[in-house]
Amino acid sequence: QVHFVESGGGLVQPGGSLRLSCTASGGLYVVAVMGWYRQTPGSEREMVATISTSGIGLTNYADSVKGRFIVSTANTKNSVYLQMNSLKPNDTAVYYCYRKQLGNDYWGQGTQVTVSS
Repeated sequence: QVHFVESGGGLVQPGGSLRLSCTASGGLYVVAVMGWYRQTPGSEREMVATISTSGIGLTNYADSVKGRFIVSTANTKNSVYLQMNSLKPNDTAVYYCYRKQLGNDYWGQGTQVTVSS
């Protein structure tokens, strides 16, 4: 019952920046966690960054992206953004928008991010 529209993926050179956007719709609960996961072929999907949609908006980042990526939400709490700076080739992956509410996980369709010169 939760649907996503993801955008912002593409090709960028090492050291460049990219901004991912995800807007959720459907049956949204006010208390939720949104964020981004990524996956490369042959590896497990890993958490990149998450943010709480309530309270003070507690964030969590993977160690590999701390200091480079910033996750944020819109005022309406139905969207999540990922500002990716100082991108590295190792950041290349399919990035999936994520929302957890009422104990259920919801996933976007994924958007490809390729970091290459």
